[in-house]
Amino acid sequence: MKKQIGLMVMAALFSITAVNAQGGGGQRQTPEERTKATMEKMAPLNLDAEAKAKTEIIISEFNTASQKMMTELRESGADRETMMAKRKELSDARDGKLKLVFTEAQMKQWKDEIEPSLRPQRPGGGGN
Repeated sequence: MKKQIGLMVMAALFSITAVNAQGGGGQRQTPEERTKATMEKMAPLNLDAEAKAKTEIIISEFNTASQKMMTELRESGADRETMMAKRKELSDARDGKLKLVFTEAQMKQWKDEIEPSLRPQRPGGGGN
């Protein structure tokens, strides 16, 4: 009986380890969730109510357009370089609009601190 319980515990631990090792892909955030997260990260910019409202619209439009574009590119089987180029176009357009809302110091803080923190963090290693 003790052997059976021990084997069951070992099997359970092995199963849990195997499932966790696969790194659960997780769900993609909706554009609304990404917009909310971005706006929370913008707190250090100390935007007034008007600037905050304009910024939220710009970020929301960017996230919606970005998701639509990426879905279309994935369905068409576009390569990574094409996806990156299109994403850069959208980012440049967004930044152009943000320049009209932000002060020069806020734009610098956006480019140096906030925008890099929005990029998905990929785990390192993995090579065989």
